Amino acid sequence: MRYVVIGAGAVGGTIGVRLHEAGRDVVLVARGAHLAAIRERGLRLDEPERSRAVRVPAVATVTEVGWREGDVALLCTKTQDTPPLLDELQHAAPDVPVVCVQNGVENERLASERFAHVLGVCVMMPTEHLEPGRVVAHSGPVPGRLDIGVYPEGTDELSAAVAADLTAAGFASRPDAAIMRWKWWKLVVNLENVPEAVCGLADPDLRALVKAARAEGRACLDAAGVAYVSTEEARERRVAGMTVQAVDGHERTGGSTWQSLQRGAGSVEAEYINGEFVALGEKYGVPTPLNRLLLETITTMAAAGERPGAHTASELLAAAGLPG
Repeated sequence: MRYVVIGAGAVGGTIGVRLHEAGRDVVLVARGAHLAAIRERGLRLDEPERSRAVRVPAVATVTEVGWREGDVALLCTKTQDTPPLLDELQHAAPDVPVVCVQNGVENERLASERFAHVLGVCVMMPTEHLEPGRVVAHSGPVPGRLDIGVYPEGTDELSAAVAADLTAAGFASRPDAAIMRWKWWKLVVNLENVPEAVCGLADPDLRALVKAARAEGRACLDAAGVAYVSTEEARERRVAGMTVQAVDGHERTGGSTWQSLQRGAGSVEAEYINGEFVALGEKYGVPTPLNRLLLETITTMAAAGERPGAHTASELLAAAGLPG
């Protein structure tokens, strides 16, 4: 089995390097300056206990992979990049199994419209990608938790095999027949991403902002009858050895949305996180003023090339009509 990691950023790069080091066959799909750096120097993975540059085969597009029987596509991009990549992949390898190693719940929906065999992964992995050719994994000794299941439900031989390979590569991973329950729970967890990007990590009212955004999210899921993991069940799945740590004296600065703003990426995946709850709220009559405001604010900031911390949490709570 060969893993084709589509999107060798923070998550995909960490997974690709570790699978390669565990003796698995890996090809990375990257682009631009990041791809050039990987080809020139290898992909550098910095972790709490070690750093190394690892030479892993890398290509620019899925059409350059040279697909063969037994390949598995690990889709590790942001959701806004998923549709065109899936179209290219469908043309290049129409029968490949697709594993969505991504936040949100839209990726599996999109993949299932094009591919017969789709799996989802609940990603719990504090990583960073801020410069070409380098990714940072801030958890150790276990770099992350990557439970996997068939979409929309179930497990199979492939989910078991991928979980075993990820475990051999040092991750905590297990097949889970109800993986989308975990992905909906993670979607609520990810409602911290935009607040920390918009307000910065030092904002004294950040926790209140996140709590209010998550309350709206859970209310939407409850109204829609969407099954998601309880806080108690999530606590029971905590993995020993997953401890966020500094790397070379550098603390993790922020989540994926913060990193997108910091890199000046020009887009963020808030439409598929906050926007998911705004859409549910509209459909089921649940007010979501804060998540709507957060979505509008971060979209404007990304388009304008603003860096994190342009607003305050108290300002946004007041604008949404919520107590500070």
